[in-house]
Amino acid sequence: MSILDQRKLIESIHPFELLSSATLDTLMTKIDIAYYPKDTLLLSKNLPSIAFYIIIKGSVSEFIEDELHNIFGAGDSFDANALIYGSCEGRFVVDEDLICYEIKKDDFLDLMQDKRVQSYFLQNFVTRHQHLKDYDAQSSLTPFLMSKVSDIYLHNACIVAPNETIYNALTKMKELQASAILVEQEGTYLIVTDTDVRNKVLLGRKSVDDLIETIASNRVISIEIHDFLFNALLLMTHNAIKRVVVMKNGEIKGVLEQLDLLSYFANHSYLVAVQIDRAKTIEDLKNIQSDLRNLLVSLHTKGVKTRYITKLVSTLNIKIYKKVFDMCVDTSLQEKCSLIVMGSEGREEQSVKTDQDNALIIQNGVDIALFEEPMMKLNHSLLELGFPPCSGGVMVSNPFWRKNVDAYKAVIDSWMNSFDESSLQQLSIFLDAKCVCGDCTLLEELTEYLHASFHARADVLAHMAKAVLNFDTPLSMFSSFVLEKNHSNKLDLKKGGIFALVHGVRVLALENEIKETNTISRIKKLNNKGMIDKNFATELIESFDTLSSLRLKAMLGAKDLEESNYINPKKLPKIQMDLLKDSFKIINKFKKFMIFHFHLNMVS
Repeated sequence: MSILDQRKLIESIHPFELLSSATLDTLMTKIDIAYYPKDTLLLSKNLPSIAFYIIIKGSVSEFIEDELHNIFGAGDSFDANALIYGSCEGRFVVDEDLICYEIKKDDFLDLMQDKRVQSYFLQNFVTRHQHLKDYDAQSSLTPFLMSKVSDIYLHNACIVAPNETIYNALTKMKELQASAILVEQEGTYLIVTDTDVRNKVLLGRKSVDDLIETIASNRVISIEIHDFLFNALLLMTHNAIKRVVVMKNGEIKGVLEQLDLLSYFANHSYLVAVQIDRAKTIEDLKNIQSDLRNLLVSLHTKGVKTRYITKLVSTLNIKIYKKVFDMCVDTSLQEKCSLIVMGSEGREEQSVKTDQDNALIIQNGVDIALFEEPMMKLNHSLLELGFPPCSGGVMVSNPFWRKNVDAYKAVIDSWMNSFDESSLQQLSIFLDAKCVCGDCTLLEELTEYLHASFHARADVLAHMAKAVLNFDTPLSMFSSFVLEKNHSNKLDLKKGGIFALVHGVRVLALENEIKETNTISRIKKLNNKGMIDKNFATELIESFDTLSSLRLKAMLGAKDLEESNYINPKKLPKIQMDLLKDSFKIINKFKKFMIFHFHLNMVS
């Protein structure tokens, strides 16, 4: 291997590419190439480390208390901890004849004087995992993720008393060059926009000498100045508004305008939301689908975290559901029912459209037959819009998922007293329910009833929890990936990791009467309740983020829905392979936690 090739290999290993050119030049003169035959003991508790090893060819096994912990192959490196801390908990044994680079101990410790190298090697799992993800995405990251409301221009806030005249309020608005008038009223604020002035003063022939409070109708929607701009975007998209009021410790600091936000982000999410609001027919909504996918691809390409993408996509999908609901259900029936979504949509974790999971809750005393035709129409419309049918029939077109409140309570009772796999699966689906439109108190009533029914039912919870063991994590005891030959030597991200984490967290949430449906929100609540410690919670969140991001990438490149969960890890960049391995290790750790917590070894 030439000197140039050696340098390229060293630079390909993070964090050495962060070193200055001069430091790298010096390092290259100090690196040795070594050979060790199979079964050589490189370091252990009794054999101090003499170098930092970078594998060119061969493999090395790491044992901790005689249990195989890891296998290092070509391109891998080890063991910084042994050099930094002067001790090693395990044994590193050559498994296959080894050719490697060696950076001697003193030279490696000299490199540790570089703060960036030092910070990387001194990190725990969570910090290192995040460091790798940040590095992997740094070439495409935009201010989108990190920017806060305080980073953007805010317009002056025109604040007036409720007894101010319309004329005086408009005069003050002009002086401040404000875009809206905020009317202070008993500690809260109402807003007057250009639309209010046009519709109520000009077209409504109201006198400008009348009080400003007479044309103020809507309460302001606000956001804290230290919150993320992305959350401001979500607020505007969800509420179909053009501005939010910015607060700091209860005091108004200014107004954030939609146009400024959109120009800052340079994406079209708000335009998609406007198109949805203006749609009159299913055909209009069909025309929006390509814009939705383009938005998804754009955000993913820019390095936006998958959790933020799915929240935005979920917000837009809910707007579509509402629009279809309005088109299909007569206004006289809309407040007599609650349309709910479940599965990934209910958890706000859907990106590319997956199977429909929806249901209808109907008020007691209302004729259920009235909703059959509208729900058939709604289901057909969603199919036209690209929402695939649920293979399990979890859709409003299925009478089982179209009941009144009392009938659903009876079903919950049956779930509570059944260990049947089908019943437990239906319960799991319902636990992710989120109200889309209609009377949302109907779902709230059922959620309260469900949690009250399952209080202290450890037997049912254990049978539910056992499903986390349904699929093996595709990571062998040698820390290599287990691939499926019938899927072109790929692995299934959903079955291999995402399902176990999502479902396990869902069961823990039910046990602890946590009503949030989003997986990350549930993990945070479990941490707050002391069910899992902060470090473990952060590990789970980081692993979930990594698996979800890789799955989204697979979905965007898949030709059909069946293949959308599969990836070939060998085609991933080295950093992403390491992130995937780390994530699967945390999934295995979580499975062990679930086995211990619910005594799953005793559940038949």
